[in-house]
Amino acid sequence: MDSDLRNTRTPIPVPRTGVPLGITDPVEKARAELKAALAAIEVKANVPRRVSHVVDEKVAQAREFRRREPGLAAAAVVGAAALIGTAVWALVRGYAR
Repeated sequence: MDSDLRNTRTPIPVPRTGVPLGITDPVEKARAELKAALAAIEVKANVPRRVSHVVDEKVAQAREFRRREPGLAAAAVVGAAALIGTAVWALVRGYAR
C-alpha cells in the first residue's frame, strides 16, 4: 500500500517561501527563486503581521485560561488593575511633587 501512495502523481504543496522542484527553464527557475525570496523577506520583515499573529495566539490562550479557571482569571484581572492603578498613582504623585 505504501508503494501505491508513492507512485501517485499528486502535486505536493509548496510553501510561499519555497521553490518548486523540477523547473528546468532557467528563467522560470530564477523567477520562482526571486518570488520565494521576496515572500521570505515579507514574512520576516512584516512586523505588524507577526505581532498580530502573536497577539491572536495570546488572546486565544487567555480565553482558554478564562474558560478553564474563571476564578484565577478574575483574580489576575483584579491584580493587574491594582498594579496598573498603583503605577499610575505613583507616577502622578511623583510628577506633582
